[in-house]
Amino acid sequence: MAKDMTLLWGSGSPPCWRVMIALEEKNLQGYNQKLLSFEKGEHKSQEVMCMNPRGQLPAFKHGDNVLNESYAACMYLESQFKSQGTKLIPDCPKGQAMMYQRMFEAFALTDKMASVIYYNYKVPEGERHDSAVKRNRETLKAEAQLWEGYLQKICASGQESCCFLAGKCFSLADVAVFPSIAYLFRYGLSEERYPKLAAYYNCLKERPSIKASWPPTWLETPGQDLLKDL
Repeated sequence: MAKDMTLLWGSGSPPCWRVMIALEEKNLQGYNQKLLSFEKGEHKSQEVMCMNPRGQLPAFKHGDNVLNESYAACMYLESQFKSQGTKLIPDCPKGQAMMYQRMFEAFALTDKMASVIYYNYKVPEGERHDSAVKRNRETLKAEAQLWEGYLQKICASGQESCCFLAGKCFSLADVAVFPSIAYLFRYGLSEERYPKLAAYYNCLKERPSIKASWPPTWLETPGQDLLKDL
């Protein structure tokens, strides 16, 4: 099964990491993979463009089926391999509702995070304004506090574990959200200021699927302190 799969990916990319975590959770190791460099522009290579005409990573293929959107790929893997590995969609309606809600809320978290971390990259030097930087940081701060509150409610509900976003089991919500949470801490988010997010991060980073797919560039280079005052 996994031998019929190909993943072109970039280290540290939350969308790529989501797909890799899902593959690990579904016991689909041994797929064909190729690590590409964003810095060298390899995500715009012909090899990628043949699979993903947007020139973005991940580029994922299973047989003749191409799924380049990370959410689509993760949901497809769970659908096609339901009985294999970790069950990533809860059975109960309440659990499913929470899972889908948190999963798709990750879009907002990732977007607001990118607006701060990549501001200088996205905005030409002559168009940058301190007011925009401040506004983006305040927006991200509110988003981080929202997720801190979500985890606070989970812990207050008396669950045995505070490590999961949609009930007592690891789910697609965690597959989708964890890479973005890890990114926040990679860029210096304060564990003291966000203790529930820190507990979630420190718990899940030890999960086998996440350790196996940890961005290799993160192992080689130190993080940054851009978000230390958020």
